[in-house]
Amino acid sequence: MAGRELTSIRSPRVKAARRLAKRAFRRREGRFLAEGPQAVREALEIPGGLAELFTTAEAEARHPELVAAAERAGVPVLRVSGEIMAELAQTVTPQGLLAVCGFVDVPLAGALESGPRLVTVLAHVRDPGNAGTVLRTADAAGSETVVFTDASVDPYNGKCVRASAGSLFHLPVVVGPRFDTLIPELKKSGLTVLAADGAGDRTLDEAIDQGLLARPTAWVFGNEAWGLPEEILRHVDEVVRVPIYGRAESLNLATAAAVCLYASARAQRRA
Repeated sequence: MAGRELTSIRSPRVKAARRLAKRAFRRREGRFLAEGPQAVREALEIPGGLAELFTTAEAEARHPELVAAAERAGVPVLRVSGEIMAELAQTVTPQGLLAVCGFVDVPLAGALESGPRLVTVLAHVRDPGNAGTVLRTADAAGSETVVFTDASVDPYNGKCVRASAGSLFHLPVVVGPRFDTLIPELKKSGLTVLAADGAGDRTLDEAIDQGLLARPTAWVFGNEAWGLPEEILRHVDEVVRVPIYGRAESLNLATAAAVCLYASARAQRRA
């Protein structure tokens, strides 16, 4: 089990971990923070995914199997006081386990080489909670890759990591491609590129009825407030809107993504 408890915020290990709350330091170190037992469990499933584990005495007693698994994997386990954990954690009520993890993203070519049939693209998505929820939804719907374009939020943002509920560790994630170079690569891989946007001429119902969703598909989802810009819409194969049957003005990003991705998953399984 972990040794002597760290009680100083000035500890070099603590200071290094705290810096990972900032994107610039995450990029420089190639590491990010993931909180809670579920995140630790998922990170342990990836060889080399867990670099360090901070734990309080209380959390160590609640989750001895995770601490033991980390130690068996040769991961440094650092016990810290509750006050230090509160400084490290990015939640109001820390769960007492905080992992320092290595980046898990892969190059676009590597993600596409297996010929995925369902890909999720986040373009100009800025809210980390929404992005993480879409990542979790994509994982649940069987999407084989999630792409965060260069204009989207950092998937290693703490709020995004938490909202993904472990899905960040489950499927290939691609970070940072420009949309103008991404689209040709998706099409070259045999994917029909569909944009989900309220301005679409074709409804999701029509796309289902006409067999469009049975094809290998990359769904593109845009910004929470203003959707997808025209320069993106004119480069996709089809712009599809989710029909609104009631009086709501629109669906939020995560809900629209869930509707579209599950529609594709169902159509592909019936094909």
